[in-house]
Amino acid sequence: MSRKRHTPKDEPHFLIRTADATFADGGTLPAHAHPWGQLIYASTGVLTVWTAQGSWVAPPHWAVWAPAGIAHALRCTGVTRLRTLYLREGLAASLQRSVVIGVSPLLRALVDRAVDLGMLDERDQTHVALTHLIVAELREQTTASLDLPQPQTEILRRVAAHVASAPDGREGQAAIARHFGLSTRTLERRFESETGLSFGRWRRQARFLHALRRLGGGASVKQAAIDSGYRSASAFIAAFRSSLKMTPARYFQDRRG
Repeated sequence: MSRKRHTPKDEPHFLIRTADATFADGGTLPAHAHPWGQLIYASTGVLTVWTAQGSWVAPPHWAVWAPAGIAHALRCTGVTRLRTLYLREGLAASLQRSVVIGVSPLLRALVDRAVDLGMLDERDQTHVALTHLIVAELREQTTASLDLPQPQTEILRRVAAHVASAPDGREGQAAIARHFGLSTRTLERRFESETGLSFGRWRRQARFLHALRRLGGGASVKQAAIDSGYRSASAFIAAFRSSLKMTPARYFQDRRG
């Protein structure tokens, strides 16, 4: 579909801007920020987004919301097609923090339509209606199940990086605490204070998100489970069901079905 040509005079009237790009496996974007809030949707591949506050993982047919002005970096696992919407200030005022958003069949169709149009213009009533629907869907589809909050102090950020570098989880909590000159009790107390999660729960969530990225990169369920420290594929599937209420196979299917 050919897009309408725009001039600088049109820009003050835009409600939503769009972008469409494809990244190879391992593709990255360094930390950057936008003056408008951003919906980053991966229709293929798995997207990981980092900010100073945490990281978020979006497998196929999920998206990440990045608020205006918040610096964020991206990494793509598998060939990843991004379809991005930028919402004018005030349109998504209720979304003040980064969050994972489930892309329902309706939201997917709305994103595709907006990207096809290029920009949504407040002078066009159809564009205004599309904008209202997109904003309503964003409010309805948010979920916190795929995020990993980051500690705020340097020492615990180093602990977090150490844990993330060895997702198989073979090193015990006491050994990790000793490695960084902390007692087990101090590590537990400070981790919960800074992230809102116990150290054990944070570590389990880190393993789970690593497994999601492995699946998105084409690994089998068994490979993803073992690489992420699960005793077996069935243990990982049980954890998957507990977190996302479905099996990995169903989760990675095209959600339009």
